[in-house]
Amino acid sequence: MANDSDQHPKWARVLSDILSPPVVWGALAVPMALRATGSLQAALPWALIYVALVCLLPAGYIGFEVWRGRISDLHVNLREQRMKPYAVSLIGAGLAFIVMLALNAPQLMALFTVFTAVQMFLMLVFTTRWKISMHAMSITSAVFTLGVLFGLQVFLLCAPLILVVGIARVRLRRHSVRQVMAGILVGASATLAMGLLIQPLLNPV
Repeated sequence: MANDSDQHPKWARVLSDILSPPVVWGALAVPMALRATGSLQAALPWALIYVALVCLLPAGYIGFEVWRGRISDLHVNLREQRMKPYAVSLIGAGLAFIVMLALNAPQLMALFTVFTAVQMFLMLVFTTRWKISMHAMSITSAVFTLGVLFGLQVFLLCAPLILVVGIARVRLRRHSVRQVMAGILVGASATLAMGLLIQPLLNPV
């Protein structure tokens, strides 16, 4: 019989933490803001607004609920516990959009928050019936977004991350192969739709 460390390899746990959805989305906010503004100084305020409301707010809520014993773990393994965190994420994205509109944010950043809200809504709907890998969805969306922003070479360079994260989630027994594939499909299709919408806003790199 395989021991627990064989069933749950350390590399998979570490990778799942490093490339967790809040971290991935937070990291993605910076290149998105850079493309929207053209300079790091101008990009940082918009990236920070996105990170605070879309990433830190839901992560803080999950951490608080884990501390209270209402959620089993930080990755919210149980499907029935995922509804409220997704709802909080959706609210955070909506608040980020409102703040960005009020502060006259670049259109690209405002659309990015809408895009995030759409994905959170899709995950919320799917989760009422089935458990889909949020890790797979978020890393796929991030890789495809980088491809939209910076071209095919960047996409191909980052694409292996989708496979590695998917394997990690299956090895940890947090998701089945079908659930990982569903997350990849949602992330890819939503991001390609976003790419068509934001293409007119992108200046040549």
